[in-house]
Amino acid sequence: MSQSRLRRAVVALTALPLLALGAGQAVAAPAPAPAPAPAAASKVTAIEDEVARTLAASLADPALRERLRTATAAAPAGAELPPLAAGLSGATARGLAATTARADRAVATAKGLGDLGPLLRVQLADPSMRAALDAGAAPLVATAGTDEHARTVRAYDTAGRARGLDAATLPTRPVYLVDIDTAKALTAGMDLLQRELTARGIAPAAPQAPSAAGWWGTKITSVEVNDDEEPWFKGAAEMFSLVSGFGLDGKVRVDSVAMPYLQYDGTVYYPNQILVNWSNYKYNLADVVLMEDDGDTNYLALAQAVAAVLLTIADQGAYIPLVNAVLAALPSSWWTDDPDYVESWYTLARTSTGRLNGARGNGWMTVEPYWVGQL
Repeated sequence: MSQSRLRRAVVALTALPLLALGAGQAVAAPAPAPAPAPAAASKVTAIEDEVARTLAASLADPALRERLRTATAAAPAGAELPPLAAGLSGATARGLAATTARADRAVATAKGLGDLGPLLRVQLADPSMRAALDAGAAPLVATAGTDEHARTVRAYDTAGRARGLDAATLPTRPVYLVDIDTAKALTAGMDLLQRELTARGIAPAAPQAPSAAGWWGTKITSVEVNDDEEPWFKGAAEMFSLVSGFGLDGKVRVDSVAMPYLQYDGTVYYPNQILVNWSNYKYNLADVVLMEDDGDTNYLALAQAVAAVLLTIADQGAYIPLVNAVLAALPSSWWTDDPDYVESWYTLARTSTGRLNGARGNGWMTVEPYWVGQL
C-alpha cells in the first residue's frame, strides 16, 4: 500500500467520522523468492513467524504431524496450538509447548490485552488442500501476516527452510497458517476499547433515555462488503465499527460495535444488529467507520490515540474537520500495523432507512429505525 493510501486509511479511522457533515463528502513457474522476515514493528506477525518456524520443524515428528492433521480436520476454522503437544514426550513436543505458551502471552501483550488463555491457532489455508494432506503430502507452515499487499508469503518446511509462496495464487501444496483467534481477541478488544474510551470521557456511560419506555435505534438488516482486504493467506476477516457523534454532554462520543459475522467479501449478511443507540447522542446525525482487525491491532493504543485528539473538540453546534489534528497526534508506528479501513457512512440519521452505499464504494448496508421498548 502506498504511503498516501495508507495515510488516508488511518485518517478514516479517527478523522472521517467527524468531518463536516454539511460538506457531503463521499469518500509450474519458478517459485518466488522467500518473503522477507516480518518487520520489527509488526509485533504479532513476528511472534507468529517464530511459532510457524517452530511448528514446521516439529512436523518432522510423525506423531505431531498426524495430531495436527486430525485437529485441523475437526476444527476447520482453526485448532488451538497448545493441545497439539499435550501428552506427547520428547524434546520436539516440549519445545513446541514452550514456544506456544510464550507466544500466547506475548501476543496478548502486543494487543494491549490481559491474559486471555490460548490465542494462537492453526488452520489449513484452504479446504481444497485437505485431499493432498490426507494423501501424505508434506505441508508447509506460514503465518496469516498483516500485509495484504505482499507479493510473497514466507513459509517454512520441516527442515526449517524458508520458502516464498505467491501471495496472489493459492498453493497446490498443503499450507498450514498460524494465526490468532481474532474472534476472541476482538471481543476482548471491544470491551477494552469501550472501557478506555469511557474512562477518558469519550464514551461515557449511557444516560437514562428521554423516554422511560425505551429508545430509538438504527438496525442493520443486511450488509455486504465488496473487498474485505483479505487474500488467501488471511482467512476470514474480523470487523468492527466505530460510531461517532456528539454525546448529550456536548463531548465527542465514540461507540465500538463488534461485527464478528462479517467475515467474507461478496457475501450478504442479515444480522438484524443494532448499530446506533440514539438516546446517547445530542444530534440526529452520526457517522460510521467499518474497520478490520489486522492482527496487530493494539486496542489500548487505539483508544489512547482517539481520545487524545477528540477530547480537545468542543461542541460548536455542528461537526468540524479534524484531519490536521488527527494527523499531528498519531505516532509514526500507526501507519503500518493497525486495522484496515474498509468502509464509511456519513450523516446516518435516526430516520435513515433502506440501502446506504458506503462512501468508499466498497460496501453497502440496509438500515431501518427500530424502537427498543422495555419489557
